[in-house]
Amino acid sequence: MNFSYWEHKTWLSAIDFTIVGSGIVGLNCALYLKERFPNSKILILEKGMLPQGASTKNAGFACFGSISEVLSDLGSHTEEEVVSLVKKRLDGINLLRSNLGDTAIGYKNYGGHELFLTANKDLYEHCLDKINDVNSLLKPVFKADAFVATQNKFNFKKIKENYITHIFEGQINTGAMMQSLLAKAHQKGILILNNTNVKAFTTTANSVAVETSNFTLQTKKLIVTTNGFAAELLQEKVKPARAQVLVTAPIPNLHIKGTFHLDEGYYYFRNIDDRVLFGGGRNLDFKAEETTVFGQTKIVQQKLEDILRETILPNTPFKIDKKWSGIMGVGSQKKPIIKEVEPNVYCGVRLGGMGIAIGSLVGKELADLVKW
Repeated sequence: MNFSYWEHKTWLSAIDFTIVGSGIVGLNCALYLKERFPNSKILILEKGMLPQGASTKNAGFACFGSISEVLSDLGSHTEEEVVSLVKKRLDGINLLRSNLGDTAIGYKNYGGHELFLTANKDLYEHCLDKINDVNSLLKPVFKADAFVATQNKFNFKKIKENYITHIFEGQINTGAMMQSLLAKAHQKGILILNNTNVKAFTTTANSVAVETSNFTLQTKKLIVTTNGFAAELLQEKVKPARAQVLVTAPIPNLHIKGTFHLDEGYYYFRNIDDRVLFGGGRNLDFKAEETTVFGQTKIVQQKLEDILRETILPNTPFKIDKKWSGIMGVGSQKKPIIKEVEPNVYCGVRLGGMGIAIGSLVGKELADLVKW
């Protein structure tokens, strides 16, 4: 592609920081870099028309981990690590709310409820038994008991008689959040080029050559924030995880309000605009969902509709309005990877399905790490 003098000078020359990915981490990193270095020139390269991974495709849960997830994490992490993970989620959500404001992101604190299928009797009883222990463990984070058993007030079927509710969990409008972040970035003079796929990079002593699908540019620093797509550019311990999501058409007098976790968090749903948004099911075929290819599978879509019909909306007719998928970045450890990969190249990836909760904080920590 042959650029004009104006195009090259305005967008593609004298770049201080080039960020790959315009999702929640990339935009926050750019904003904090601009705060640290007001006179710097920052360019974000995004391969999609909109942020391509999960930032505009997630369910909009402002969550910290259901009780079964916390107990599961305690099996593979130390207590100190689990407390640190949960604290990072709380700090990240608080940072997101303070940066953009609750109105701009549509934040609602309706509480988050974990449901237990009747077949999961052992897990249900284990979680009930451990409520006091988990509350004690996390009290330094929340300064109060976070989990409480509550009655099945929304009349879901084929579940145990109580939910275990996280009283501090909330929900946001993901599209409004990203629109607010993009507006802030444009206001600060941060440049964003969409439909630009970064294919490779080469480091030199003082700069990085970035090869894209359309051109090659030089930048002083390169920052990769592509999360589930990180393996396309980096050799880090992060794998893609596709999440399939659907939303119903509007349902008159919808009684459901809140965020909900089901079957150890592999399924999740919420209310939004008189609709039910419902996602999950990658546990039905982990290998098939370990992909960067967007789309739906019959096994997952059928299961989502079955649970909607039998458990969530058992006495309510509904129609599916839209279906989509997002790509998360996961690994054997839940701590995000925030590091200098090699001289002048940094990354902030592996958000473990907690992008809303920790994305703002990861972006800030990444910006703080970058040397200039």
